[in-house]
Order: sequence, then C-alpha cells, then structure tokens
Amino acid sequence: MNRFLLAAIPVSMALTAGAQQHPAITARDYARAETRLSFNTEPLIQRNGIHPNWLSDDRFYYRTPAAQGGEFIIYNPAKATKARAFDHQKLAAALSAATGKQYSATNLPFNTISFSDDGKGLIFRVDDKQWKFENGRVVPDASEVTTTNARGRRGRTMGGNPNEVLSPDKQKAVFIKDFNLWVRDVKTGQQTQLTTDGIKDNGYATDNAGWAQSNRPILVWSPDSKKIATFQQDERKVNNMYLVSTKVGAPKLTEWKYPLPGDKEIPMLTRVIINVDSPKVLKLQCAPDPHRSTLSDDIKGGAGWADVYWSDDAAKLVFASTNRDHKVEKVRMADAETGAVREIFDETSKTQFESGWDDVNWRYLSKSNEILWFSERDNWGHLYLYDANNGKLKNQVTKGDWVVTNVVKVDEKNRVVYFTADGLEAENPYFSQLCKIGLDGKGFMVLTPGAGNHTASFSPKGNYIVDTYSKPDVPPVTVLRNLKGKQLLELEKVNISKLQASGWKATVPFSVKAHDGKTDIYGLMWVPANLDPNKKYPVIDYIYPGPQGGSVGSWSFSAVRGDNSALAELGFVVVEIEGTSNPLRSKSFHDMAYGDMAQNTLADQITGIKQLAAKYPYIDLDRVGIWGHSGGGFATAGAMFRYPDFFKVGIAESGNHDNRNYEDNWGERYNGLLENATYDEQANQNLAKNLKGKLMLAHGLMDDNVPPQNTLLVAEALEKANKSFDLVIFPNSPHGYGQYSYYMMRRRWDYFVKNLLGAEPPADYKIGPNK
Repeated sequence: MNRFLLAAIPVSMALTAGAQQHPAITARDYARAETRLSFNTEPLIQRNGIHPNWLSDDRFYYRTPAAQGGEFIIYNPAKATKARAFDHQKLAAALSAATGKQYSATNLPFNTISFSDDGKGLIFRVDDKQWKFENGRVVPDASEVTTTNARGRRGRTMGGNPNEVLSPDKQKAVFIKDFNLWVRDVKTGQQTQLTTDGIKDNGYATDNAGWAQSNRPILVWSPDSKKIATFQQDERKVNNMYLVSTKVGAPKLTEWKYPLPGDKEIPMLTRVIINVDSPKVLKLQCAPDPHRSTLSDDIKGGAGWADVYWSDDAAKLVFASTNRDHKVEKVRMADAETGAVREIFDETSKTQFESGWDDVNWRYLSKSNEILWFSERDNWGHLYLYDANNGKLKNQVTKGDWVVTNVVKVDEKNRVVYFTADGLEAENPYFSQLCKIGLDGKGFMVLTPGAGNHTASFSPKGNYIVDTYSKPDVPPVTVLRNLKGKQLLELEKVNISKLQASGWKATVPFSVKAHDGKTDIYGLMWVPANLDPNKKYPVIDYIYPGPQGGSVGSWSFSAVRGDNSALAELGFVVVEIEGTSNPLRSKSFHDMAYGDMAQNTLADQITGIKQLAAKYPYIDLDRVGIWGHSGGGFATAGAMFRYPDFFKVGIAESGNHDNRNYEDNWGERYNGLLENATYDEQANQNLAKNLKGKLMLAHGLMDDNVPPQNTLLVAEALEKANKSFDLVIFPNSPHGYGQYSYYMMRRRWDYFVKNLLGAEPPADYKIGPNK
C-alpha cells in the first residue's frame, strides 16, 4: 500500500471522530437558536404584565400585547373597574383620514396617551407630531401635557421642544441659545435672554462633558416658577476628544470636551441662581465645583440637576458638592436673594461616596428644614436625618444588614419615607421590595411582601400601589395594594404556556462562593433545551464587571436575556455571575476591588464556574469562553491576558481597556486619582503579550462613550507581540453598534461555534426579525 495513503488513514480517522464529536452546525441550528431571541419569544407570552401609566385622578392605563389586540385599557382602582380607554376603531379611522396613512384598531402607532385638561380629548404622538382625538376627529395639537411616572413624579412627556425645560406652572420654557439661557413665554412665544456672558466652552446649563451629551439645559426650577438654579460650566482649558467619520471624500471631524484621569483641567461648575421674570444672574458665594454628582459620573438626576433642591418658598437652595475623586461630600445651603452659602455638614469616605444608583437618595425636607441623608457609614446603605439649622444628626432612620436602594417619596406631613430595599429576602439579596418607615426610625413595614423582585408604582394621590413581582425563572404577577401593603386584588398574571410549549427552558438561578471562599455570590445559567447530562458542554461566561452594576442587571423575570438562551441552543452552557465589588450589597462588598478595577470580578467568575462544574458534570472546564461589552469588553480582554490557561476564547466589544483613556469621572471615582493608583498596571495593552487563546476585538469608530483608541491600543500591542487575533470595526457606529447589532451577534455566534465548540458555522447567516 502506498505509504502516503497509509499516513493519511489516521488523519482521516481523526477527522471522522472529530466530526462525530462536534456535528456540523447548520443554518437550521442557527434558526432554532434564533427562536430564543426576544422578537420570537415575546409573541408567545400572554397577559404580559402591567406597566401602569398613571392619570392624575389615580386611574391608570396600560396597553395589552399585540396578540391580545393591542388595546389601551383604563383601570379605576376606586371603583375596581376597567374598560377600553377610547373607541379604537373610530380613532384608527380618524387618524387614517387625518394623515393619509392607513391604520387599524389593533395596530395603532403609539404606546403613550394622555388626556386634555378638560378630560374630553385624547392626546398622542405619531411620526413626531402631536395629535388630539375628540368628537370623532383627529386634529393637530400643540398643548403641553404632563403625566405621572412610576415614582409618582410629574414630568412633561408630550408637546413642546425636547430641548426646553418647562416651568412648574407650564407658562415658561428655558432653552440654550449660543451658550446662553433664554426663556420662552409658552402662550405668546416671546423669547427673553436670561444670561449674556456665556461663550463657547463656558456656557450656561450645558451638558457636553465626557460621554454625556445633550442640547437640553440642566437646571432646576423654583416651585414658584420665578427662578432657576443652574451653573456656568468652564471647559475652556479641558482637553478635546475627536472622532472621524468614514465616507467618500473628506471625513467629518467630531470634537467635544472629554477630560481624562490625571488631566490638570476638568470641567468646573460655577453655581448660579437666575431670576427669570426680571433677568438677573446671582453667583453663589462658593468656589466652583468639579463636574461631579453624589450619584454617578453624570450631573443629571431625575428630570434635572442631581443634588439640588429648592425650599418650598424658593428662598433657599440646598445642594451637595462632590470633590474630584468622590471622597468628600459637602451639604450646603444658599440664600436665594444674596447668594451667601453656608455649610450644613460634610461626609468623607476612604474609598468613594455614593448616594444611590437610579437616582440620588437624599432629600431636603423644606417644611421641617431637615436633610434626609444617605450614607454607607455603618457598612450598609441607610438613611439618616439631620437638622439643617445646625447640621447635627438627629437620628438614623433605617438600620440593618440590607440596603436602601431608592428613596421613592417622602410624606413630610405624616413624616414617613417610602423607599425600596434590597437584602430583606434570604433567597436572594438582590430582590427589591417597597418599604416605609417613620422619619424617627419607627414603624418599619414592607409594603410588597413575598420573595421575588418587586417593582412598585404609586398612584398620584398616593392611595394605591401597583406591585409587579417575579423571579428570574418565575413569571410576573401584578397586584393592587393599599398603602398598608394589603393586597386588594390580582390584576394580571403572565401566561407563558405557549412559550413553554415551544421548548423554551427557564434560566437556572444559582449561588456559589466568591474567590474568598466565604462570600455568597449569585448568578444565572442557561443550558440547551435538549441537554444530555452525559455529554460535555463548553461554557460561555457573559460578563459586565461594574463596578456601578453587574452582569445580571435586573433580577425580575425575562424570557430571554440578550442572546444567552440562543447561545445555549447552539450547544453551550451560558452563565452570568454577579461578582464581588458590585453595588447593592454592603459597602465592604462593593469596595473589595477599589483602586484596581482590572480585577473585574474575574477571580469570582473562575471560582464560580468551577463550583458549577463540580455540581453539573456536563460543564467542560477545558472549554471556557467569555465575552462582554464596554466594561465587559475590558474584563474579557483582561481575562484572556491574566488567566490565559482558563479562558480559551474571548470576545471583547467596545472595551475601556485603559482607564486613562476613559472619561475622568469614572476612573477617578473607582480607582482614585492618577497619582494614587496603578492605572498603568491595569491597562490591557500592557498584558497583551500573555494571550494564548482566540481573541476577537470589536469597536465602533464613532463611539463617543468609550473612545475607539482603547481597542486600537490593544490591537497594536498584540501586533507588537506577534499575536494572532481578530478585529471587527464598525466605521460609523456608536457604542452599541446600532443597525449592526445583529451582525455583531452573528459574528459572536460564529466565533464561539468555531473556536469553542469546534464546529464550522453556516456561512453568513442573517439574524433579525425582518430578514
């Protein structure tokens, strides 16, 4: 026999064995995986919960899913009745006549409605135009409309200019023009200039520093609609960031102010109060503050400017000043007539101070001249009551080994605060519940009892609570409660029978020990619907390391989370692990990696996956992949460079690989000032030489959040180290890739199928609802 033929036999046999071990992945397999994406699972969910949109009289409306007719239903808690909000057939016919387009009663082109002040007209928006349905006709409408959100806060949702801020009495609207503030009379349209010395890079109320950019002014109206609190933001010496578009011909240069850690100059805010009726600018008598908030790396909060409160009589302005590295908070009060400022009290943290997560958790209580303050001074996030007259602590309001996550509202008259809390349920410390307590620290009560993650919504008059609760693997139930937490009736219960009949499998919640061997951490796992426990499956670890959030995000039910279920259907075990150093637990838990963000919860990911493999033998520890976006991209590349023998395949999307190349507020908050931290040692490009496995990098070249040079620095370092890697570039895309998101998803599937599963993916499969 020919010796070349003899030599070829083992190779052929090996290939055959490999093909048997890893059968080909076909377009049909990808199509099956695609059934586990949201655009295919959502139509299979019936009675998909209630997301109440409150009306001022304590009624609320919600829209049923398209499968149930897409109807707008109004519920009246006081009468326990529900009915259609309007005649859908008549509105569809009238809207078709008014626009020249054909609309059906079951597919109306809007999801939000409101009512005119007299209650007779229905107001909605279609194609960026506002319309009113009244007396059987649809006509254009220009009225200002307010609704109440889930927190019971009123805000403009329709009408007017989105780049204007409407006054409380709805008679005035403030906007930015040529770096100055102007006010428009809503009735007459007359415009009056409020400031005159605003110039480029030193304008008033501007939102254009770092990754946050908007043309809407940042300010807080006084309750009497006569004054506004805002700032003049000096960025004249701050470094610029540049992005260049890709096109035929000369590219377009995008330029804006983007300070970096260690920069000598950062945006500084000079606080001012502006008299609107007789334009006058009053500068507060305090030094300019860094562009910071107690909450996060953005100065916006709620509907306006974070950490700023007016007294009820508009005579005083109370605010918190945050220093550059978020270690010192100073609570101050300004006289609105003179601009004099006095310090009420301050607080210092050895690491970083934060006042909440979704919104700031401190309030000025004008009626009693008190400060309801949030602090983690006892290792847990709790509320404290201060006397604003002398700055002395009156009492601690909440106590215990749990966390106040959001102050929902304060009833000053009855001296009760309503808030959400995490950590009250032993099953999972991330389950959130609505609670109340007296400002004296007495009368604590859980208003949404029962294990699960609760999302509660107050009626505008405060008489009712709509409570929706669920678990990651248990679908939602929505109930109506009174203010004592008593359930009045069940409103909706999500039906997933059709989803289950399709072969869908719920995620598997789990708990493991962190890298320290003693701290409990939590996560979710997805397995193939046709799991064979006698086989071995490669693992994909989806990671978002925070430290302001985590991989899991919401702990409420969701039929799918990104493409985790889809990847599982392709033959993987997919995990999300909420590692240490993320929020919503104790202060010490959150600070475990302070000063070294490059830890990225990676030690927790490894030990967690190993514990899962010990429990589920079908998990293959020799084939572990990892991927993430933004901070998850930073973590993924770090995983491939720091633990190259554990992580074999990684996909790092839009990562902030060197925090010296990401906006100043982020790194200086969680790492500390440049001179006090090891930024260089944490930078991924300096570890690129350690790569052993397969790594794909991806970035959008018009990313104004994480500048693309973060990824390009890593690419250059890999090239210098003579390392092979893959690079996907989106020339004109922002941080999230926009229209190319499904393309990136397909590339992700292909990369893991080929390099982790050991199979050949179908060529150029197209993912998406509209192929």
